[in-house]
Amino acid sequence: MRLSRYFLPVLKETPADAQIVSHRYMLRAGMIKQSSAGIYSWLPLGFKVLRKLENIVHEEQVRAGHIPMLMPTLQSADLWRESGRYDDYGEEMLRISDRHGRDMLYGPTNEEMVTDIFRSNVSSYKDLPLTLYHIQWKFRDEIRPRFGVMRGREFLMKDGYNFDLTREDALHAYNRHLVSYLRTYERMGLQAIPMRADGGPIGGDYTHEFLVLAETGESEVFYDSAVTDLKFGDRDIDFDNKEQCESILEEFTTKYARTDETHDEALFNEIPEDRRRVARGIEVGQIFYFGTKYSEAMGAMVQGPDGKKVPVEMGSHGIGVSRLLGAIIEASHDENGIIWPEGVTPFHVGIINLRQGDDGTDAACESLYAELTAAGLEPLYDDRNERAGGKFASMDLIGLPWRITVGPRGLKNGVVELTSRRTGESEEMSPEAAVARVKEIYANH
Repeated sequence: MRLSRYFLPVLKETPADAQIVSHRYMLRAGMIKQSSAGIYSWLPLGFKVLRKLENIVHEEQVRAGHIPMLMPTLQSADLWRESGRYDDYGEEMLRISDRHGRDMLYGPTNEEMVTDIFRSNVSSYKDLPLTLYHIQWKFRDEIRPRFGVMRGREFLMKDGYNFDLTREDALHAYNRHLVSYLRTYERMGLQAIPMRADGGPIGGDYTHEFLVLAETGESEVFYDSAVTDLKFGDRDIDFDNKEQCESILEEFTTKYARTDETHDEALFNEIPEDRRRVARGIEVGQIFYFGTKYSEAMGAMVQGPDGKKVPVEMGSHGIGVSRLLGAIIEASHDENGIIWPEGVTPFHVGIINLRQGDDGTDAACESLYAELTAAGLEPLYDDRNERAGGKFASMDLIGLPWRITVGPRGLKNGVVELTSRRTGESEEMSPEAAVARVKEIYANH
């Protein structure tokens, strides 16, 4: 993409109402624009990252054997009355009526709707296990929306629902989701720690939240520092192998890590003092096992092997896709702007032309742009007739992991400059070597 043809409304000043780093940088980098309190338009740069995160979530869900679908944003209140949650959910639920006076709601989550889909189509244990998921916009009417996309009212979320015959099978689905989430977050350049949590309005007494450590986190967390040494890596996982999935759950959840709602001071004090940590965390996902809470209330039954009808065992599993952008920025930035991990960057590399209009630099930049594009990469070429300082500042703000700088002086010596946004280190090399190096970097992303 040529920056002269792109829509990137960068702001020089930080809006006064932006309180945390991610909100400030997303506004300044032209990623979002507030429409109303807690509701944002996603501008091209932000939308591009959002789609990359969504694709990673899809890929890892399908890898785990889960089946994608899409449910509507508006739901009938009758389903929620069946489960008993319509009156219990509180004022965060946006309740509306259609033109015929029927009670509707803008869905904050989808347990009721997916249970209705299941009970209408599945009647035998032979159709189990089954896990359905979708990625969809949700609405929760926060009393004080703040922190940009971190605590907005409208947000993009992946929510999945498992249906199983036995508790053992449902707990395997729980473990399978935990494993798939660990891989998902690491692909995004995040370390998200699974922590014992509270079920809240979803319900269930067995649940873990995934939290990214950050000073601006809304949750106080208590953990054994040894959990930060755990890495999932590129493991070869058989998601049908119950023992393998359970062993990974035990590996990542045995050491103490809890949110403030479930913190146990006595257990915490058993950790060696030099490993006890109290910090802030950003929730980016949560998994729940809640048994037959919804299936019993809504009559989601299947005929078991003995011919008797039994309620199915269920769980739900969510990832805050739009919230992840804020979490990544909170965890990866400096005083100059965002630093995107390679796995989610909107463009793979930036190209800066230090002397726009000079035949030599123009030709070299065009050649780099063509070669990178032919290699399947997405460069962002700053071909504007602007000062070099302004071009560097814009590239630092939007946070592309790598930058190639092209100027007349370097070209006289046959070199361009390749710079790492994360370390600030630069290396001079031929244009061909720069292309080869960028291709090598992204070969594993």
